[in-house]
Amino acid sequence: MSGRSPEPLAQWLLLDAPLAPQVQATLRQGFAHQHQVWLFEATEFQPVREQGPLLVALAGSPALTALCHSDPQTWRGLLIGCEAPVERLLAHLRCMLTVSVGLHHRALFGFYNTQTASYFFDACDAAQLSCWLGPIHRLRWYGGSWADRALGSLGWQQLRNPGLAVTPLAVDQSLTALQQKRLRTCLLEQHAWRWSRALNADYAALWRHVQEGLGLGFSERAVLDGWLWLRLQHPRAPLVPPPAGLTPQQRLDHLHRLWQRDAP
Repeated sequence: MSGRSPEPLAQWLLLDAPLAPQVQATLRQGFAHQHQVWLFEATEFQPVREQGPLLVALAGSPALTALCHSDPQTWRGLLIGCEAPVERLLAHLRCMLTVSVGLHHRALFGFYNTQTASYFFDACDAAQLSCWLGPIHRLRWYGGSWADRALGSLGWQQLRNPGLAVTPLAVDQSLTALQQKRLRTCLLEQHAWRWSRALNADYAALWRHVQEGLGLGFSERAVLDGWLWLRLQHPRAPLVPPPAGLTPQQRLDHLHRLWQRDAP
């Protein structure tokens, strides 16, 4: 992926509409003539279509294209270079909406979120990119990791379709182990970022605490949150392995009693 500011060559914006309510008003008032379609339309998610992304044509509107490039944190979404008919593009994007995770789990995949895209596409090799991008020849967005966001160092990302001869994207395409790992990391780093924002705390320190908690087996969200709160109260307390045979909550309670006892 590239960190350079892109040229305005995209034909489409896949707008992450729920994150950009003010943009929707601008589209209605100033760009109603541009072709627009809800991605959830004509899918199983149609009842909540306005909670999903909006595909907006950029062709023929230099002003709209300029807005997407000059203010990408307001016009959040993916800039798509695709010369295929819109029907083919829509069919492919809608196929991307659902994925299989393991043998028995099916999920809605928010690939159109710029943070999610920054993690997911980084876990794809050339053949996988060819499959996932399909008729899209170029994909660009303004994003990065949650650590980048915490540091104020988001930037332009860019992907080109390698164009390899591959099997087309399947309905409920299975995620690879690496893709699942990167998406889990995205969720965990987002959680650390939210904690750092809520408490005005250092993101790097919060992320270290998250990793410590995971190392202690605190993977359930409620237990992990309890661990973070405890660690923030005792940032310098030594990590002592809890007794064997305890549940995660019991291990957390053990550390709480130990650190409370040893507190000055």
